[in-house]
Amino acid sequence: METEEILRIFEQTGALQKGHFELTSGLHSTTYFQCALVLQHPQYLEQFCREIIDCFYDDQETLDVVVAPAVGGIVVGQEVGRQLGIKSIFAERKDGSMMFRRGFTVEAQQNVLIVEDVITTGGTVQELVELVEAKGAFVVGIACVVDRSGGKSEIDIPICSVYSTKMITYEPENCPLCMEKKPLIKPGSRDLKA
Repeated sequence: METEEILRIFEQTGALQKGHFELTSGLHSTTYFQCALVLQHPQYLEQFCREIIDCFYDDQETLDVVVAPAVGGIVVGQEVGRQLGIKSIFAERKDGSMMFRRGFTVEAQQNVLIVEDVITTGGTVQELVELVEAKGAFVVGIACVVDRSGGKSEIDIPICSVYSTKMITYEPENCPLCMEKKPLIKPGSRDLKA
């Protein structure tokens, strides 16, 4: 897909938002991608996940399981798994750490594709990499719908993204919007309680 078409879809669905946001990473930004608003449309979910799968064309036959983080990555993970015809599971945060629950697990030697809706610093995805590798499985690749880092996340494994951009972020103590006393919106799912 062309970048202009992707941005048009994000804008048309209201997924690309402007304001003063606190991201899951704790950083502040003037822009937020609420992927749930675009992924609620089956045609866009299917199309974006097809783009992700195309990044791993050479690895498709060897993939065993798709792993996503709760909450944002679940729908992406389920659709990628459906299109590949393989199991899709998710990890969720408990007591501050990502872990497999609900009977989900990966086995030693399995090949895993990690997927997420939006990556900014890559912290959550890095936790998933460590979780998967601790089980003796292999991370074949990482993919997301939006890479807000512009390819500069803190993850050592290359990331395939449908859309990549370097969004300006601020540490809270240096945020010009905070200094202007603009209302802060916390749209992420980090604070959801089980």
